[in-house]
Amino acid sequence: MKWNLRLAAAKRDIWKASDMRRLLAEHGLTISVGKMSNLWSGQPTSIRLDDLEIICAVLGCGPDELLIREPGTVHRQAQPVTDERPAAVGESAAVRPRRRAGRSLPPP
Repeated sequence: MKWNLRLAAAKRDIWKASDMRRLLAEHGLTISVGKMSNLWSGQPTSIRLDDLEIICAVLGCGPDELLIREPGTVHRQAQPVTDERPAAVGESAAVRPRRRAGRSLPPP
């Protein structure tokens, strides 16, 4: 996902992070200067849905304009490779003992 706050704000003639911060405060969202800087110029790792809703209300847009999907950047994790074949119907799978994690028994 690509965070697109600056472009969405620029389309509405909001060119400075301080102006955006003031508008957000008018709508009830008080953001620190550091967090606003991260939202304005960076790629936030997380954002609260309540905050996203207020940002959308201030800009008059939807989340789809702020969060742009980039399909080429998602990589699916590979499935673990196993040398075992699945058991067929009516056939039981091989059982391998596993060492139990945790504490050992107390001494006698």
